[in-house]
Amino acid sequence: MTDSDRRVRDLMAVLDIARRLAVTPELDPLLAAIGESARSVLGCERVSVFLHDPHADELYVRLGADILGVRFPADRGIAGAAFKTGAVIVVPDAYADPRFNPAVDRETGYVTRNILTCPLVGWDGVPVGVMQAVNKAAGPFDAWDEELCRALAAQAGTAIQRQRLLDTWREKQKQDRELAIARMIQQRQLPVEPPRVSGYELAGWNQPAEATGGDFFDYLPLSGGRVAIALGDATGHGVGPALMTTACRALARAVLSGGDDLPTAVARVNRLLCDELDPGHFVTAFFGVLDPAAHRLTYLSAGQGPILLYRAAARTAAELPTHGPPLGVMPDLPFDPPEEVDLWPGDWLVMMTDGFYEWEGPGGERFGSERLVRVLRDAGGSAPAEVIRSAYAAVTAFAAGTPQADDLTAVVVRRTV
Repeated sequence: MTDSDRRVRDLMAVLDIARRLAVTPELDPLLAAIGESARSVLGCERVSVFLHDPHADELYVRLGADILGVRFPADRGIAGAAFKTGAVIVVPDAYADPRFNPAVDRETGYVTRNILTCPLVGWDGVPVGVMQAVNKAAGPFDAWDEELCRALAAQAGTAIQRQRLLDTWREKQKQDRELAIARMIQQRQLPVEPPRVSGYELAGWNQPAEATGGDFFDYLPLSGGRVAIALGDATGHGVGPALMTTACRALARAVLSGGDDLPTAVARVNRLLCDELDPGHFVTAFFGVLDPAAHRLTYLSAGQGPILLYRAAARTAAELPTHGPPLGVMPDLPFDPPEEVDLWPGDWLVMMTDGFYEWEGPGGERFGSERLVRVLRDAGGSAPAEVIRSAYAAVTAFAAGTPQADDLTAVVVRRTV
């Protein structure tokens, strides 16, 4: 075979790899094809592909007999030198080069004579690994071998980068599906509509900052026409806090429906959450029992505030006191006795998580509670659901485009007669 015939044959092999690149979606079969073509056109015994792990800054073998999975620092050896410098390295005598590590030969029984190493570079110029040809059968690797190795390495670099992008996209699709399911489950646990309470209107609303959130609200009918109201906010937002608030809601329902009085119920929920939560995680929570016959709310707040009581007749608002630290901090931490609040016609009880109060505008100022009080003054005889919508409109207008950084949850109670 003449040199011209050989070069035509070799270039056709490179073109064949390019065609496969367009139709082969999986990386491993493509790398195997590149390795087989490289062995053929370079006339060598073995071809290995080392990929770069950017998190550990290591090279690891993705294609290579006897050494699959081997890892080493990305600046180590001949492969590391090619990766870091971006240069093609030809080593005519492996054992004469101080960068060569003979330990692999000793372990496998293989004898490395000469080496051709070429960096793998993606379409954007970012190095993704190294391709290495070992033991050319007829003499040393020459300049034409270097050119062929560059061409094949370019195909491999593009394939690797494409596959990584596809893997990232697939993983994101999977996470999006899982988060959508988690969001659906969490949203289904929230009340669809408030209970009917004689002389009162109630409304609740939730909007997480991410697919799932760390807030919850709940209603639970009790004996004698009473209704329990709960609102909670776990540290952070996302899947982890969503699990915390789900556990808190379930525990609260169990103990309140079992007939425990409010202090006993909150203490039990706190102890149980301390067993469930990791250190540094907690849930602020409000638990109240509305007695419509007495027009009285008995409540206990575990670090959840501010809770606003708006007196319609006087057009004034007050922040109700809290009774202890958040839930899940210490199992035997005492809480103050619950408070009793008498409600008069037109009065509002407004419970909102700190996502409302702490939402910052473009200048860094927080929305705060005073702006919410203005919403209540303007509400008149509006329904609680409309008040929540007005509060959300007010906070988003104040934010002026700054993104929602925390979950938003609200429960509003209004005495009508």
